[in-house]
Amino acid sequence: MLTNTPIWDDGQSLPLSPLDGDVETDVCVIGLGGSGLTALDELTTMGRRAVGIDAGGIAPGAAGRNGGLLLGGTVDFHHDAITTLGHERALGIHRQTMDEIRRIDQQALGVVRFTGSIRLSSGPDEDADIARQRSAMRADGISCEDYDGPLGHGIFIPDDACFNPQQRCRALARRVIAQGARLHTQTKATRYSATEVQTSRGTIRCAHVIIAVDGRLETLVPELAGTVRTARLQMLATAPVAERLFPAPISTRYGFDYWQQTPNGSVAFGGGRDQSVESEWTNNAEPTEQMQRYLERTLRDTLKISAPITHRWAASVSYTESGLPVFQELRPGLWVIGAYSGTGNAMGALCGRAAARATSGETTEFARLLVHHR
Repeated sequence: MLTNTPIWDDGQSLPLSPLDGDVETDVCVIGLGGSGLTALDELTTMGRRAVGIDAGGIAPGAAGRNGGLLLGGTVDFHHDAITTLGHERALGIHRQTMDEIRRIDQQALGVVRFTGSIRLSSGPDEDADIARQRSAMRADGISCEDYDGPLGHGIFIPDDACFNPQQRCRALARRVIAQGARLHTQTKATRYSATEVQTSRGTIRCAHVIIAVDGRLETLVPELAGTVRTARLQMLATAPVAERLFPAPISTRYGFDYWQQTPNGSVAFGGGRDQSVESEWTNNAEPTEQMQRYLERTLRDTLKISAPITHRWAASVSYTESGLPVFQELRPGLWVIGAYSGTGNAMGALCGRAAARATSGETTEFARLLVHHR
């Protein structure tokens, strides 16, 4: 049975209530995933009054349903990012994401595990691509090592990390509440402008609005149709495995398959979108039999994991052609961030921080890198 429950969901939740009545604030943030919560954290740190709302709960979308990887850079490997973005820009973004991973660790103490990450080769072509990645990273002083061990061979990146994404978002939500932000779940924005957000049970009047949504962004913001496109990413997870098989998060087949072993020994495995590309370009966030069969077969035959499968789930993630996120002032005072192309854990946090600063007329280094030559 496809229950669509991520392994990260431990049944804990914050006791937050829907908005009931009208409220005035400086900034309203729509979306309580990692990017929206980081925007709220930055706003309250700046001394701004802030209200955050979400149609679901804390991290109900991809922010709480992803693979739990905290990797440096963009969706592209470093050598490809240099080709696409230019050397200075690619390196600058990589450095920014690594700084942000350390900030996430500070915001959610005890949640982030600095394990590094491994990219395994799937054959001679990927061997050559890994060699190009290694060369580009070493030329830029980015730590990396050859990996040759029981899992195969490839590259080990020691500064990458992993975490439970729902624990991270709950920790961040508690932090912003303690700093004075008002958070309301089960509160859908029915209409919005730069100075007003309407919901079914109240109106939020403000000076600025930040829309912080990843999957289905083009549905909430129709102006972005054609700029972003939503895909479904699917995962499964097993009961705990006694042996520590995977010391770090792992990817292979150019990143199309990825997995990690959680602290209790469970294996969370995802990917395979390239096996049925067209069917996975969809706003539907329910797991499918076809993709789940691929994931289970790979888990059994390639990873050699026989433990029972306990969780199957999917999430909606928006992509852009460049692989860079949307960071845009749609109208004066109305900022939109999202479409992280599968890299929202660090990239989304950077966008949230930059959008918060933008509401006060400030520009961050990350924002400068995003809009450079765009």
